[in-house]
Amino acid sequence: QILYLKPPWTLASLLQCYKKHWVAVFGHVVPRSLLATVEYLFKHLLSAQTIDSSAAGMLLQESKNLLHAFSSRSDYNGVLPRAYAEVSKLHRTLTEVRGASVDTMVLSENAACEKMEAMAPNLQNCEEKKLHSSTHMAQENRHQEIWSVLEGVWNTINLYSVEIFQKFDPNTVAVTSKSSFEEAFLGLQKLIAAVNDILEGIRR
Repeated sequence: QILYLKPPWTLASLLQCYKKHWVAVFGHVVPRSLLATVEYLFKHLLSAQTIDSSAAGMLLQESKNLLHAFSSRSDYNGVLPRAYAEVSKLHRTLTEVRGASVDTMVLSENAACEKMEAMAPNLQNCEEKKLHSSTHMAQENRHQEIWSVLEGVWNTINLYSVEIFQKFDPNTVAVTSKSSFEEAFLGLQKLIAAVNDILEGIRR
């Protein structure tokens, strides 16, 4: 009854409605953190710029995340499962094509390296670092980001565990920090929420 933009909707107006009513409506139906997904889709799907295969893969994955989240509420008369199946099919196809493209690129660059080595022995390395595609680099950065978060969680758990056990037995371990037992307890409460968010992300 109260909408930022009235139907019929285009993709642009639909995503704008998501953003406008996220706190009051959609954030109560799906995890609020998915607002970042909506904003990502809005930014990239409606851009006039051509996107590469890596960005296309990310767009499809984010679309799957959003559809999957809403599937916990309803199948919307069968529309949502069909949409999810089509997006998943596109994502699989793109992944296969990108994999084949990377293989072809590696083979062609290896052949070029062999020719250059035959002509110029000093160029033996043939810029091997260029074999890594932008997709691979993006994936590496994502892996690095995930690893960093998990490492931070582990370090925090380790620190507070040491703090707590030291309160029971001062001779058990050597503690370098001076945070109080109350700070350690409050920190663990925050950490539980962070771990739950990470677990939710892994499940998605």
